[in-house]
Amino acid sequence: MNQFKLVIVENDEDERFFMNEAFQESEEFQILGAFENGDTLIEWLDQTNASDQPEIILSDLNMPGKNGYDILTHVQAHPEYAHITVIITSTSTVVSIREKCLSLGAKDYLVKPEIFIDYSDYVKNLYQLVSQHK
Repeated sequence: MNQFKLVIVENDEDERFFMNEAFQESEEFQILGAFENGDTLIEWLDQTNASDQPEIILSDLNMPGKNGYDILTHVQAHPEYAHITVIITSTSTVVSIREKCLSLGAKDYLVKPEIFIDYSDYVKNLYQLVSQHK
């Protein structure tokens, strides 16, 4: 089984906790960090050696500070991050928002589970998605 190096960017502390817990319980992902917004993620990326960077950034869309759109723009603008797959997640099911994220370089857009304490199926779906892309 291939294990993917992942970082989570989520401003809601409780949701970040439950996401992190579900990803850690699965053996398919190695969590390198969980960040509260794009500002803290980008600061961390800029200080991290290429060999220690994630394969996947799973980012919430709407956050204070740098949001999911900003993360997509930053990753696309820096060739040293070209190897990182960015997947945006949100509670929104609005098609135009999904399309905007994809046009900015997101590999995919996933809707969060209705009950944020249950991320087990979400983790399985994400693993299947990234396994197909790699």
